[in-house]
Amino acid sequence: MTGVDAPGSAADSTAARAQIVDAQVNLATELAIPRAFLDEQAENTYHRMAAYGYKVSRDKIHERVLGMYQDPDGDRLVAEMDAAGVDRAVVLAPDFTYAAKCALSAPELAALHDRVLRRHPGRFEVFWGVDPRCGPDGVELFERCVTEYGFAGLKLYPPCGYSPSDRRLYPYFEVCAQRGLPVLSHTGPGWGPLDFTYGQPLMIDEAARDFPAVNFVLGHGGVTHVEEASYLCWHRPNVYLDISQFHAVLNADGWQAHLNGLFRQGIDHKILFGTCWPAFRLSASLGQLVKEFTGDTAVFRDVKASARRRIMSGNTLRLLGGKPGGEPREGM
Repeated sequence: MTGVDAPGSAADSTAARAQIVDAQVNLATELAIPRAFLDEQAENTYHRMAAYGYKVSRDKIHERVLGMYQDPDGDRLVAEMDAAGVDRAVVLAPDFTYAAKCALSAPELAALHDRVLRRHPGRFEVFWGVDPRCGPDGVELFERCVTEYGFAGLKLYPPCGYSPSDRRLYPYFEVCAQRGLPVLSHTGPGWGPLDFTYGQPLMIDEAARDFPAVNFVLGHGGVTHVEEASYLCWHRPNVYLDISQFHAVLNADGWQAHLNGLFRQGIDHKILFGTCWPAFRLSASLGQLVKEFTGDTAVFRDVKASARRRIMSGNTLRLLGGKPGGEPREGM
């Protein structure tokens, strides 16, 4: 039964109690993230620091941001996960083809992520990014990513200019329904100058209704548009949210109080732990973020231990390993 620990379930096992699974990270390389997006991140950082009175060099900020994205093989990411106690992570590979100049073609980018998977067996799952404007070639590539590379889900980045319920995405959702693969869709703001209006959680509702056999995850849904994301999780059996970027939440009482309130809403079986690493390497280490999260009693005050296990790993593992209701995925 959803949200209830059955005797002998994975949530009760020692391994499940100990595990931490990060539901949202990215491969930190200019091969996967367009240079224009990194430059925009650096500009935002520069203006924020200058506004607070820090005497900083714009060139130095750009140099430091670019330095964060020199890990095409994932070795640095794995080292950070080891230091932070993160056992596994979901690597998102967004499709930015229609939003910015990309260093690699889509097939080349898929091959890069496949190499990272093989280089670090057991540490990553990949959600492949698609865009509805890619047509049949995009669907064919997604199927190849799943069958040949073993990618475990679909990634949508609607601020690039489309609704996550765009009918041109339905062939992808049909593949996901057949194979028990989840779909993670970005919500909230994104890289400028993209259209943030496409980042509203409710835009996924039509797709969730039309594809009840597909689990949809609202990326950052526990951080932005939280009320909308929460009631979708409450009313739609196949809608989930993650809390990536949690320490940047806009809440006067702080991210700890915000998350504690979210965890006590009765949807703990729908919440996935995530960080959106490495976007915050300038301000903290992954180890610091995880330590603050797991070691702060305010975050999990009045939250049952079973709910904590679900949030930290159980919910993500369930989505990765099965269809709605826990049925095993084909080939597993």
